[in-house]
Amino acid sequence: MVHVTRIVIIGGGPGGYEAALVAAQLGAEVTVVDRDGLGGSAVLTDCVPSKTLIATAEVMTGFDASYQELGITLACEAERAISVDLGKVNRRVKRLAIAQSHDITQSVTRAGVTVLRGKGRLGTGGQGVDGSREVVVEGPDGSSQSVRADAVLIATGVHPRELPDARPDGERILTWTQVYDLDELPRELIVVGSGVTGAEFAGAYQALGSRVTLVSSRDRVLPGEDPDAAEVLEDVFRRRGMNVMSRSRAESVKRVGDQVEVTLGDGSVITGTHCLMAVGSIPNTADMGLEEAGVKLNDWGQIKVDRVSRTSVPGVYAAGDCTGVFMLASVAAMQGRIAMYHALGDAVQPLNLKTVASNVFTDPEIATVGYTAADVSCGKMDAVEVKLPLRGNPRAKMQGIRDGFVKLFCRPGTGIVVGGVVVAPRASELIHSISLAVDNNLTVEQVASAFTVYPSLSGSTAEAARQLHIRKRAENGS
Repeated sequence: MVHVTRIVIIGGGPGGYEAALVAAQLGAEVTVVDRDGLGGSAVLTDCVPSKTLIATAEVMTGFDASYQELGITLACEAERAISVDLGKVNRRVKRLAIAQSHDITQSVTRAGVTVLRGKGRLGTGGQGVDGSREVVVEGPDGSSQSVRADAVLIATGVHPRELPDARPDGERILTWTQVYDLDELPRELIVVGSGVTGAEFAGAYQALGSRVTLVSSRDRVLPGEDPDAAEVLEDVFRRRGMNVMSRSRAESVKRVGDQVEVTLGDGSVITGTHCLMAVGSIPNTADMGLEEAGVKLNDWGQIKVDRVSRTSVPGVYAAGDCTGVFMLASVAAMQGRIAMYHALGDAVQPLNLKTVASNVFTDPEIATVGYTAADVSCGKMDAVEVKLPLRGNPRAKMQGIRDGFVKLFCRPGTGIVVGGVVVAPRASELIHSISLAVDNNLTVEQVASAFTVYPSLSGSTAEAARQLHIRKRAENGS
Protein backbone atom coordinates (compact mmCIF):
# COMPACT_ATOMS: atom_id res chain seq x y z
CA MET A 1 0.00 0.00 0.00
CA VAL A 2 1.37 3.41 -0.98
CA HIS A 3 1.82 5.78 1.95
CA VAL A 4 0.13 9.16 1.41
CA THR A 5 1.21 12.10 3.52
CA ARG A 6 -1.66 14.15 4.91
CA ILE A 7 -1.11 17.91 4.64
CA VAL A 8 -3.41 20.47 6.26
CA ILE A 9 -2.94 24.11 5.33
CA ILE A 10 -4.61 26.80 7.43
CA GLY A 11 -5.08 29.88 5.26
CA GLY A 12 -5.79 30.16 1.55
CA GLY A 13 -3.64 33.14 0.55
CA PRO A 14 -0.55 32.95 -1.70
CA GLY A 15 1.42 31.02 0.92
CA GLY A 16 -1.43 28.55 1.38
CA TYR A 17 -2.77 27.91 -2.10
CA GLU A 18 0.66 27.74 -3.75
CA ALA A 19 1.75 25.24 -1.08
CA ALA A 20 -1.43 23.22 -1.72
CA LEU A 21 -0.68 22.97 -5.45
CA VAL A 22 2.90 21.82 -4.81
CA ALA A 23 1.84 19.27 -2.19
CA ALA A 24 -0.85 17.86 -4.47
CA GLN A 25 1.63 17.57 -7.35
CA LEU A 26 3.96 15.63 -5.02
CA GLY A 27 1.22 13.13 -4.23
CA ALA A 28 0.06 14.27 -0.81
CA GLU A 29 -3.52 14.30 0.47
CA VAL A 30 -4.11 18.03 0.90
CA THR A 31 -6.77 19.95 2.83
CA VAL A 32 -6.94 23.75 2.85
CA VAL A 33 -8.88 25.42 5.65
CA ASP A 34 -9.93 28.86 4.46
CA ARG A 35 -12.16 31.45 6.10
CA ASP A 36 -12.70 34.22 3.54
CA GLY A 37 -12.03 32.81 0.07
CA LEU A 38 -8.98 31.40 -1.69
CA GLY A 39 -6.46 34.04 -2.57
CA GLY A 40 -6.65 35.53 0.89
CA SER A 41 -6.24 39.22 1.57
CA ALA A 42 -3.71 39.49 -1.27
CA VAL A 43 -6.49 38.79 -3.76
CA LEU A 44 -9.62 39.95 -1.94
CA THR A 45 -8.63 43.08 0.00
CA ASP A 46 -4.98 43.95 -0.62
CA CYS A 47 -2.72 43.36 -3.65
CA VAL A 48 -5.22 42.68 -6.43
CA PRO A 49 -7.76 45.35 -5.37
CA SER A 50 -5.20 48.06 -4.64
CA LYS A 51 -3.27 47.51 -7.86
CA THR A 52 -6.53 47.50 -9.83
CA LEU A 53 -7.41 50.86 -8.28
CA ILE A 54 -3.89 52.10 -9.00
CA ALA A 55 -4.24 51.05 -12.65
CA THR A 56 -6.99 53.65 -13.03
CA ALA A 57 -4.89 56.20 -11.16
CA GLU A 58 -1.94 55.56 -13.50
CA VAL A 59 -4.04 56.43 -16.53
CA MET A 60 -5.21 59.63 -14.84
CA THR A 61 -1.69 60.68 -13.83
CA GLY A 62 -0.13 59.81 -17.17
CA PHE A 63 -2.68 61.85 -19.05
CA ASP A 64 -2.67 64.83 -16.69
CA ALA A 65 1.13 64.99 -16.60
CA SER A 66 1.90 64.80 -20.31
CA TYR A 67 -1.07 65.40 -22.61
CA GLN A 68 -0.14 69.02 -23.34
CA GLU A 69 3.54 68.25 -23.92
CA LEU A 70 2.64 65.35 -26.23
CA GLY A 71 0.46 67.64 -28.35
CA ILE A 72 -2.96 66.32 -27.25
CA THR A 73 -5.72 68.92 -27.29
CA LEU A 74 -9.11 68.76 -25.63
CA ALA A 75 -12.39 69.94 -27.12
CA CYS A 76 -13.27 71.58 -23.82
CA GLU A 77 -10.63 72.59 -21.30
CA ALA A 78 -12.29 72.13 -17.91
CA GLU A 79 -10.68 72.70 -14.52
CA ARG A 80 -9.44 69.13 -14.81
CA ALA A 81 -9.24 67.36 -18.14
CA ILE A 82 -10.63 64.03 -16.94
CA SER A 83 -12.47 62.73 -13.88
CA VAL A 84 -13.27 59.37 -12.35
CA ASP A 85 -16.41 57.49 -11.28
CA LEU A 86 -15.12 55.87 -8.09
CA GLY A 87 -18.21 53.71 -7.69
CA LYS A 88 -17.61 52.19 -11.10
CA VAL A 89 -13.89 51.78 -10.36
CA ASN A 90 -14.59 49.98 -7.09
CA ARG A 91 -17.19 47.70 -8.67
CA ARG A 92 -14.52 46.68 -11.19
CA VAL A 93 -12.03 46.19 -8.34
CA LYS A 94 -14.37 43.83 -6.50
CA ARG A 95 -15.37 41.98 -9.66
CA LEU A 96 -11.76 41.26 -10.61
CA ALA A 97 -10.87 40.20 -7.05
CA ILE A 98 -13.76 37.73 -6.90
CA ALA A 99 -12.90 36.40 -10.36
CA GLN A 100 -9.28 35.88 -9.36
CA SER A 101 -10.35 34.06 -6.19
CA HIS A 102 -12.66 31.86 -8.28
CA ASP A 103 -9.83 31.02 -10.70
CA ILE A 104 -7.56 30.02 -7.81
CA THR A 105 -10.30 27.87 -6.28
CA GLN A 106 -10.77 26.06 -9.58
CA SER A 107 -7.03 25.42 -9.94
CA VAL A 108 -6.75 24.07 -6.40
CA THR A 109 -9.80 21.82 -6.59
CA ARG A 110 -8.76 20.50 -10.02
CA ALA A 111 -5.49 19.44 -8.40
CA GLY A 112 -7.45 17.28 -5.98
CA VAL A 113 -7.22 19.53 -2.93
CA THR A 114 -10.08 19.51 -0.41
CA VAL A 115 -11.18 23.00 0.64
CA LEU A 116 -12.96 23.43 3.97
CA ARG A 117 -14.61 26.75 4.77
CA GLY A 118 -13.95 27.86 8.32
CA LYS A 119 -11.30 28.79 10.86
CA GLY A 120 -8.55 26.30 11.67
CA ARG A 121 -6.54 25.82 14.84
CA LEU A 122 -4.16 23.24 16.21
CA GLY A 123 -5.74 20.63 18.45
CA THR A 124 -4.79 20.28 22.10
CA GLY A 125 -3.58 16.69 21.93
CA GLY A 126 -0.15 17.37 20.47
CA GLN A 127 1.47 14.78 18.23
CA GLY A 128 0.01 11.29 18.10
CA VAL A 129 2.05 8.11 18.23
CA ASP A 130 2.22 8.14 14.43
CA GLY A 131 3.62 11.70 14.42
CA SER A 132 0.40 13.28 13.21
CA ARG A 133 -1.54 16.01 14.94
CA GLU A 134 -5.10 17.26 15.03
CA VAL A 135 -6.40 20.37 13.27
CA VAL A 136 -9.81 21.56 14.45
CA VAL A 137 -11.96 23.34 11.87
CA GLU A 138 -14.74 25.62 13.09
CA GLY A 139 -17.29 26.13 10.32
CA PRO A 140 -19.23 29.34 9.57
CA ASP A 141 -22.36 27.71 11.05
CA GLY A 142 -20.66 26.99 14.36
CA SER A 143 -20.03 23.33 13.61
CA SER A 144 -16.67 21.71 14.36
CA GLN A 145 -14.74 18.89 12.77
CA SER A 146 -11.33 17.31 13.27
CA VAL A 147 -8.74 16.60 10.57
CA ARG A 148 -5.52 14.64 11.11
CA ALA A 149 -2.33 15.95 9.53
CA ASP A 150 1.19 14.61 9.16
CA ALA A 151 2.32 18.18 8.51
CA VAL A 152 0.55 21.50 9.06
CA LEU A 153 1.24 24.80 7.32
CA ILE A 154 0.07 28.03 8.99
CA ALA A 155 -0.52 30.74 6.38
CA THR A 156 -3.11 32.97 7.99
CA GLY A 157 -1.83 36.40 6.96
CA VAL A 158 -2.50 39.66 8.78
CA HIS A 159 -5.22 42.24 9.36
CA PRO A 160 -5.00 46.05 9.58
CA ARG A 161 -3.69 47.49 12.81
CA GLU A 162 -6.09 49.86 14.55
CA LEU A 163 -5.24 52.65 16.97
CA PRO A 164 -7.30 52.81 20.17
CA ASP A 165 -8.30 56.43 19.46
CA ALA A 166 -8.87 55.98 15.72
CA ARG A 167 -11.43 53.22 15.30
CA PRO A 168 -12.52 52.71 11.69
CA ASP A 169 -16.24 53.07 10.97
CA GLY A 170 -16.12 51.95 7.33
CA GLU A 171 -17.57 55.25 6.12
CA ARG A 172 -15.30 58.15 7.01
CA ILE A 173 -12.51 56.47 8.97
CA LEU A 174 -11.24 53.57 6.88
CA THR A 175 -8.72 50.77 6.74
CA TRP A 176 -7.24 49.63 3.42
CA THR A 177 -9.77 46.78 3.33
CA GLN A 178 -12.74 49.17 3.48
CA VAL A 179 -11.93 51.75 0.81
CA TYR A 180 -13.50 49.64 -1.94
CA ASP A 181 -16.98 50.23 -0.48
CA LEU A 182 -16.80 53.95 -1.32
CA ASP A 183 -19.15 55.12 -4.09
CA GLU A 184 -17.89 58.69 -4.24
CA LEU A 185 -14.35 60.04 -4.37
CA PRO A 186 -13.19 61.51 -1.03
CA ARG A 187 -12.96 65.26 -1.47
CA GLU A 188 -10.28 65.68 1.21
CA LEU A 189 -8.47 62.49 2.21
CA ILE A 190 -6.08 62.28 5.14
CA VAL A 191 -3.77 59.25 4.95
CA VAL A 192 -2.13 58.32 8.25
CA GLY A 193 1.05 56.33 7.67
CA SER A 194 3.75 56.82 5.04
CA GLY A 195 4.91 53.25 4.51
CA VAL A 196 4.22 51.34 1.32
CA THR A 197 0.45 51.06 1.86
CA GLY A 198 0.04 54.70 2.85
CA ALA A 199 2.18 55.99 -0.01
CA GLU A 200 0.42 53.85 -2.62
CA PHE A 201 -3.07 54.93 -1.58
CA ALA A 202 -2.06 58.57 -1.09
CA GLY A 203 -0.62 58.72 -4.61
CA ALA A 204 -3.57 56.85 -6.12
CA TYR A 205 -6.28 59.02 -4.58
CA GLN A 206 -4.39 62.19 -5.43
CA ALA A 207 -4.28 61.03 -9.04
CA LEU A 208 -8.00 60.22 -8.95
CA GLY A 209 -8.77 63.77 -7.85
CA SER A 210 -8.82 63.87 -4.04
CA ARG A 211 -6.99 66.56 -2.09
CA VAL A 212 -4.61 64.42 -0.05
CA THR A 213 -2.74 65.05 3.18
CA LEU A 214 -0.17 62.39 4.06
CA VAL A 215 0.69 62.24 7.76
CA SER A 216 4.10 60.69 8.38
CA SER A 217 5.66 60.14 11.77
CA ARG A 218 9.06 59.74 10.10
CA ASP A 219 11.45 62.19 8.42
CA ARG A 220 10.33 61.11 4.95
CA VAL A 221 7.87 58.95 3.11
CA LEU A 222 8.78 55.29 2.61
CA PRO A 223 11.35 55.16 5.43
CA GLY A 224 12.19 51.54 4.60
CA GLU A 225 13.02 52.18 0.94
CA ASP A 226 16.08 53.52 -0.88
CA PRO A 227 16.59 57.14 0.34
CA ASP A 228 17.14 58.51 -3.18
CA ALA A 229 13.98 56.79 -4.39
CA ALA A 230 11.94 58.09 -1.46
CA GLU A 231 13.23 61.61 -2.09
CA VAL A 232 12.11 61.46 -5.73
CA LEU A 233 8.65 60.23 -4.76
CA GLU A 234 8.17 62.82 -2.01
CA ASP A 235 9.21 65.57 -4.41
CA VAL A 236 6.68 64.29 -6.97
CA PHE A 237 3.95 64.12 -4.34
CA ARG A 238 4.55 67.70 -3.23
CA ARG A 239 4.85 68.99 -6.79
CA ARG A 240 1.47 67.47 -7.64
CA GLY A 241 -0.15 69.25 -4.72
CA MET A 242 -0.07 66.69 -1.91
CA ASN A 243 0.36 68.03 1.61
CA VAL A 244 3.09 65.82 3.08
CA MET A 245 3.40 66.32 6.84
CA SER A 246 6.69 64.82 8.04
CA ARG A 247 7.52 64.15 11.71
CA SER A 248 3.81 64.34 12.53
CA ARG A 249 2.30 61.56 14.60
CA ALA A 250 -1.47 61.07 14.61
CA GLU A 251 -2.73 60.64 18.18
CA SER A 252 -6.45 60.30 17.48
CA VAL A 253 -9.04 60.42 14.71
CA LYS A 254 -12.70 61.17 15.27
CA ARG A 255 -15.68 61.71 13.05
CA VAL A 256 -17.58 64.97 13.34
CA GLY A 257 -20.62 64.81 11.08
CA ASP A 258 -19.42 64.57 7.52
CA GLN A 259 -15.86 65.48 8.51
CA VAL A 260 -12.99 63.79 10.29
CA GLU A 261 -10.61 65.45 12.72
CA VAL A 262 -7.08 64.12 13.12
CA THR A 263 -5.27 65.30 16.24
CA LEU A 264 -1.49 65.29 15.96
CA GLY A 265 1.12 64.80 18.65
CA ASP A 266 1.76 68.55 18.95
CA GLY A 267 -1.93 69.18 19.66
CA SER A 268 -2.77 70.60 16.24
CA VAL A 269 -5.84 69.34 14.40
CA ILE A 270 -6.26 68.75 10.66
CA THR A 271 -9.62 68.10 9.04
CA GLY A 272 -10.83 66.28 5.95
CA THR A 273 -13.82 64.39 4.63
CA HIS A 274 -12.22 60.95 5.03
CA CYS A 275 -9.25 59.36 6.79
CA LEU A 276 -7.40 56.23 5.70
CA MET A 277 -5.47 54.48 8.45
CA ALA A 278 -2.33 52.77 7.15
CA VAL A 279 -0.43 52.17 10.38
CA GLY A 280 0.72 48.61 9.95
CA SER A 281 -0.76 45.18 10.44
CA ILE A 282 -1.35 42.50 13.06
CA PRO A 283 -0.61 38.80 12.34
CA ASN A 284 -3.58 36.45 12.43
CA THR A 285 -2.05 34.10 14.98
CA ALA A 286 -4.28 34.55 18.03
CA ASP A 287 -6.63 31.81 19.26
CA MET A 288 -5.07 29.17 17.04
CA GLY A 289 -3.52 26.98 19.72
CA LEU A 290 -0.02 27.86 18.51
CA GLU A 291 1.65 28.74 21.79
CA GLU A 292 -0.11 25.87 23.54
CA ALA A 293 1.43 23.55 20.96
CA GLY A 294 4.88 25.06 21.51
CA VAL A 295 5.05 27.23 18.39
CA LYS A 296 7.23 30.22 19.22
CA LEU A 297 6.04 33.72 18.38
CA ASN A 298 7.95 36.98 18.57
CA ASP A 299 6.83 40.05 20.54
CA TRP A 300 4.59 41.15 17.64
CA GLY A 301 2.80 37.81 17.44
CA GLN A 302 4.61 36.72 14.28
CA ILE A 303 5.55 33.05 13.92
CA LYS A 304 9.28 32.38 14.08
CA VAL A 305 10.47 30.28 11.14
CA ASP A 306 13.76 29.17 9.63
CA ARG A 307 14.76 29.37 5.96
CA VAL A 308 12.79 26.23 5.08
CA SER A 309 9.63 27.55 6.83
CA ARG A 310 9.88 25.30 9.90
CA THR A 311 8.51 26.55 13.20
CA SER A 312 9.80 25.47 16.61
CA VAL A 313 7.45 22.47 16.55
CA PRO A 314 8.20 19.40 14.38
CA GLY A 315 5.75 18.99 11.54
CA VAL A 316 4.38 22.54 11.82
CA TYR A 317 5.43 25.04 9.17
CA ALA A 318 4.44 28.67 8.55
CA ALA A 319 4.49 30.96 5.52
CA GLY A 320 3.52 34.47 4.51
CA ASP A 321 2.81 37.69 6.34
CA CYS A 322 2.06 35.92 9.63
CA THR A 323 5.80 35.15 9.81
CA GLY A 324 6.88 38.75 9.18
CA VAL A 325 9.82 37.54 7.09
CA PHE A 326 9.18 39.75 4.05
CA MET A 327 5.60 40.87 3.56
CA LEU A 328 5.21 40.17 -0.14
CA ALA A 329 2.87 37.77 -1.91
CA SER A 330 5.80 36.37 -3.89
CA VAL A 331 7.73 35.59 -0.71
CA ALA A 332 4.66 34.02 0.92
CA ALA A 333 4.22 31.76 -2.10
CA MET A 334 7.89 30.77 -2.04
CA GLN A 335 7.79 30.06 1.69
CA GLY A 336 4.75 27.85 1.18
CA ARG A 337 6.36 25.91 -1.67
CA ILE A 338 9.60 25.47 0.29
CA ALA A 339 7.63 24.15 3.27
CA MET A 340 6.00 21.48 1.14
CA TYR A 341 9.24 20.49 -0.58
CA HIS A 342 10.80 20.02 2.85
CA ALA A 343 7.85 18.26 4.47
CA LEU A 344 7.47 15.85 1.56
CA GLY A 345 11.17 15.05 1.18
CA ASP A 346 11.72 16.76 -2.16
CA ALA A 347 14.83 18.76 -3.09
CA VAL A 348 14.65 22.13 -1.37
CA GLN A 349 16.64 25.33 -1.59
CA PRO A 350 16.37 27.55 1.53
CA LEU A 351 14.79 30.97 1.16
CA ASN A 352 17.25 33.62 -0.02
CA LEU A 353 15.85 37.09 0.59
CA LYS A 354 18.72 38.76 -1.28
CA THR A 355 17.23 37.64 -4.58
CA VAL A 356 13.72 38.96 -3.83
CA ALA A 357 12.46 41.74 -6.09
CA SER A 358 9.90 44.11 -4.59
CA ASN A 359 7.93 47.05 -5.92
CA VAL A 360 6.09 50.06 -4.55
CA PHE A 361 3.16 50.80 -6.88
CA THR A 362 3.28 54.57 -6.70
CA ASP A 363 3.78 56.88 -9.67
CA PRO A 364 6.64 56.61 -10.41
CA GLU A 365 7.05 53.03 -9.19
CA ILE A 366 9.99 52.04 -7.01
CA ALA A 367 11.46 48.58 -7.60
CA THR A 368 14.37 47.06 -5.69
CA VAL A 369 16.32 43.82 -5.58
CA GLY A 370 19.35 42.55 -3.68
CA TYR A 371 21.57 44.56 -1.37
CA THR A 372 20.58 48.15 -0.64
CA ALA A 373 22.22 51.49 0.00
CA ALA A 374 21.66 50.88 3.72
CA ASP A 375 23.53 47.57 3.48
CA VAL A 376 26.45 49.34 1.82
CA SER A 377 26.55 52.29 4.21
CA CYS A 378 26.55 50.06 7.32
CA GLY A 379 29.29 47.80 5.93
CA LYS A 380 27.10 44.73 5.43
CA MET A 381 28.11 44.66 1.76
CA ASP A 382 31.21 46.17 0.15
CA ALA A 383 29.89 47.60 -3.11
CA VAL A 384 30.11 50.58 -5.43
CA GLU A 385 27.12 52.21 -7.06
CA VAL A 386 26.10 54.21 -10.08
CA LYS A 387 22.87 56.19 -10.27
CA LEU A 388 21.71 57.22 -13.73
CA PRO A 389 18.82 59.73 -13.92
CA LEU A 390 16.14 58.88 -16.47
CA ARG A 391 15.94 62.44 -17.76
CA GLY A 392 18.85 61.65 -20.09
CA ASN A 393 17.18 58.53 -21.51
CA PRO A 394 15.83 59.13 -25.06
CA ARG A 395 12.66 57.05 -24.53
CA ALA A 396 11.94 58.93 -21.31
CA LYS A 397 12.22 62.22 -23.19
CA MET A 398 9.80 60.97 -25.87
CA GLN A 399 7.27 59.93 -23.24
CA GLY A 400 7.57 63.09 -21.17
CA ILE A 401 9.13 61.24 -18.19
CA ARG A 402 11.20 63.55 -15.99
CA ASP A 403 11.39 61.74 -12.67
CA GLY A 404 13.30 58.59 -11.83
CA PHE A 405 16.60 56.78 -12.13
CA VAL A 406 18.35 53.44 -12.41
CA LYS A 407 20.83 52.54 -9.68
CA LEU A 408 23.14 49.51 -9.70
CA PHE A 409 25.39 48.11 -6.98
CA CYS A 410 28.34 45.84 -7.78
CA ARG A 411 31.28 44.30 -5.95
CA PRO A 412 34.38 46.50 -6.39
CA GLY A 413 36.77 43.72 -7.38
CA THR A 414 34.72 41.31 -9.46
CA GLY A 415 32.03 43.64 -10.79
CA ILE A 416 29.31 41.13 -9.79
CA VAL A 417 25.93 42.86 -9.59
CA VAL A 418 24.58 42.58 -6.04
CA GLY A 419 21.61 44.95 -6.09
CA GLY A 420 19.65 47.59 -7.90
CA VAL A 421 16.90 50.18 -7.70
CA VAL A 422 14.65 51.44 -10.49
CA VAL A 423 12.41 54.48 -10.11
CA ALA A 424 10.29 54.80 -13.22
CA PRO A 425 6.91 54.07 -14.74
CA ARG A 426 6.56 50.27 -14.82
CA ALA A 427 9.68 49.83 -12.68
CA SER A 428 8.15 46.49 -11.68
CA GLU A 429 8.86 45.28 -15.23
CA LEU A 430 12.27 46.95 -15.60
CA ILE A 431 13.70 45.40 -12.42
CA HIS A 432 13.58 41.89 -13.89
CA SER A 433 16.85 42.18 -15.80
CA ILE A 434 18.61 43.31 -12.62
CA SER A 435 16.95 40.46 -10.70
CA LEU A 436 18.39 37.99 -13.21
CA ALA A 437 21.82 39.56 -12.80
CA VAL A 438 21.66 39.35 -8.98
CA ASP A 439 20.26 35.81 -8.96
CA ASN A 440 22.89 34.51 -11.40
CA ASN A 441 25.90 36.50 -10.13
CA LEU A 442 26.31 38.29 -13.44
CA THR A 443 29.00 40.96 -13.78
CA VAL A 444 28.46 44.51 -14.95
CA GLU A 445 30.35 43.56 -18.12
CA GLN A 446 27.79 40.85 -18.88
CA VAL A 447 24.87 43.19 -18.24
CA ALA A 448 26.43 45.94 -20.32
CA SER A 449 27.15 43.68 -23.29
CA ALA A 450 23.58 42.37 -23.61
CA PHE A 451 21.56 44.02 -26.37
CA THR A 452 18.80 46.42 -25.37
CA VAL A 453 16.13 47.90 -27.61
CA TYR A 454 16.71 51.47 -28.78
CA PRO A 455 15.04 53.60 -27.62
CA SER A 456 13.96 51.99 -24.35
CA LEU A 457 14.01 52.72 -20.63
CA SER A 458 15.89 49.44 -20.15
CA GLY A 459 18.78 51.03 -22.01
CA SER A 460 19.54 52.94 -18.81
CA THR A 461 20.23 49.65 -17.01
CA ALA A 462 22.85 48.72 -19.58
CA GLU A 463 24.32 52.23 -19.47
CA ALA A 464 24.60 52.12 -15.66
CA ALA A 465 26.41 48.78 -15.98
CA ARG A 466 28.81 50.30 -18.55
CA GLN A 467 29.60 53.17 -16.19
CA LEU A 468 30.32 50.73 -13.37
CA HIS A 469 32.60 48.78 -15.70
CA ILE A 470 34.51 51.96 -16.59
CA ARG A 471 34.81 52.86 -12.91
CA LYS A 472 36.09 49.36 -12.09
CA ARG A 473 38.76 49.62 -14.83
CA ALA A 474 39.86 53.01 -13.52
CA GLU A 475 40.11 51.77 -9.94
CA ASN A 476 42.10 48.71 -11.07
CA GLY A 477 44.46 50.92 -13.04
CA SER A 478 43.54 49.35 -16.40
